[in-house]
Amino acid sequence: MELNIAVLPGDGVGPEVVSQALKVLQAAGERFGHTFLYHNGLIGGAAMDTLGTALDTETLRMCKQCDAVLLGAVGGPKWDDPQAKIHPEDGLLALRKGLKMFANLRPVKVLPMLVNSTSLKPEVIKGVDLVVVRELTGGLYFGQPKKQWRTPKGRQALDTLAYSEAEIERILKAGFELARSRRKKLTSVDKANVLQSSRLWRQIAIEMSADYPDIELQHMLVDACAMRLIQRPSEFDVLVTENMFGDILTDEASMLVGSMGMLPSASLAGIPKGKTFGMYEPIHGSAPSLAGQDIANPIATILSVAMMLRYSFALEAEAQTIEGAVISILERDYRTCDIMSEGKTKVGTKEMGDLIAQKVKA
Repeated sequence: MELNIAVLPGDGVGPEVVSQALKVLQAAGERFGHTFLYHNGLIGGAAMDTLGTALDTETLRMCKQCDAVLLGAVGGPKWDDPQAKIHPEDGLLALRKGLKMFANLRPVKVLPMLVNSTSLKPEVIKGVDLVVVRELTGGLYFGQPKKQWRTPKGRQALDTLAYSEAEIERILKAGFELARSRRKKLTSVDKANVLQSSRLWRQIAIEMSADYPDIELQHMLVDACAMRLIQRPSEFDVLVTENMFGDILTDEASMLVGSMGMLPSASLAGIPKGKTFGMYEPIHGSAPSLAGQDIANPIATILSVAMMLRYSFALEAEAQTIEGAVISILERDYRTCDIMSEGKTKVGTKEMGDLIAQKVKA
């Protein structure tokens, strides 16, 4: 089977972790008889420096012609001027919008061998296995008008939080369908006590629940959800929420496993059922202070490749092989610096990739 993958390494540690993920993917291809064809492009700061824009039309066209996209990370201090007209993150937002990827899946699973890698008590995080389904192309990040202006009384700024019924329905459907394939519990997160957009969200969730009588639906305000994620995270199965809430909650949830370097994500253009076009990336940023030192954790990107195999290519055995290889290497006590603890063996980015790839081939 030949599969075309657009590869956008991006900035900072992006190229380093992507190269290790591709190494593992190649190992899986050799083991299972698949051919992966890679099409490289620029995004973020790297694209700004070379092309003068965070995402050019040719790169977007290339991504549309591929079966899936693998992304590293974007951004860094070099491009952080708040007054600049272009920012690296503009490329990421344009890519999500241009590829119509509205559903972002971020799984959070605490592995037994890493229960002591977090600042939370082991008994609190034991058994945590949840997925956040984040709406990705609406809300404050895309709403118009969006502007800054000056008045006689000083500067003002405006961002617009807008959602249509159709946008809410499709992301809730993604949440319901994913819950149906797991433990059949869906938590819809909103701010319905304050926001009109959240009130519409809750109304639609209630209406749609009639089509999913097998799913236990609960509603939770976002601030209560943030608290519950720290208090009793094992109670959650699937959470579905709007764009900004999902962005914040998933970064919080990453601390349940001890490091953002452990968490993958999938941004899908359809319901997570069968083969769906998507973009796959670690949830962490470009970490420019770690770049070029061979110390970044590549596991989140490697697990993102496993999600690619599962959701875009319907290759479940291959996905499970990569995930199993990651667990095996961690069980053998190999650790990158972000999850390092006493008595373990510290390895760099490249060696961690080598170890996992070798296990996949075995």
